[in-house]
Amino acid sequence: MRQDAPGRTDAPKRERLRINEIFHSLQGEADAVGFPTVFVRLTGCPLRCQYCDTEYAFHAGEWRDVDEIVDTVAGFDTRHVCVTGGEPLAQPNCRILLARLCDAGHEVSLETSGAMDIAGVDARVARVLDVKTPGSGEAARNRPENFPLLTRRDQVKFVICSREDFDWSKAYLKEHALSERCQILFSPSYTQISPTALAEWILAERLPVRFQLQLHKILWGDVPGK
Repeated sequence: MRQDAPGRTDAPKRERLRINEIFHSLQGEADAVGFPTVFVRLTGCPLRCQYCDTEYAFHAGEWRDVDEIVDTVAGFDTRHVCVTGGEPLAQPNCRILLARLCDAGHEVSLETSGAMDIAGVDARVARVLDVKTPGSGEAARNRPENFPLLTRRDQVKFVICSREDFDWSKAYLKEHALSERCQILFSPSYTQISPTALAEWILAERLPVRFQLQLHKILWGDVPGK
């Protein structure tokens, strides 16, 4: 007769994620800019971009069950939900959370660094995928294998740190035909480049991109959780 090892259980593994913060604010970027949004910020990121404004999310956070997270989001009574980080896809259960949030009737977006595989992300999710420029210090981490998976509801974001970054991004757009796949966002790196200069470069080069500023920083500066 078989005897199970002490402490063995056949209970299913808990679906958990390490969460840095959950908060309610206005979406400051991408296609849903301006909408009241619940942000679910996951802990951890394998990248170290020089302009990162969420370094506090690299390590700090508490483990929470996926169902508990969905219930917390529901308490804000807000349609739009953004799962962000850090790098949310560094935690495998992120895909489960995204699907559950969609099942709950939310309009869900995912902010990802572009260094992780986006395959398996629920098709109902709008993916906002970064392309890291040389100025970020992490351009070697870009994953072009993700590009064929993009659809018209997705967005690709370039954070521009200099004129050299702009020229590199223009060439990268053409090389990978990104503007034919989805919406392209060009954003000036906060305090590193003049928004007016970037706007003028886009106009002069006739680029098929959408200029954006980070609305939350215009409203609240660098205050975390805004």
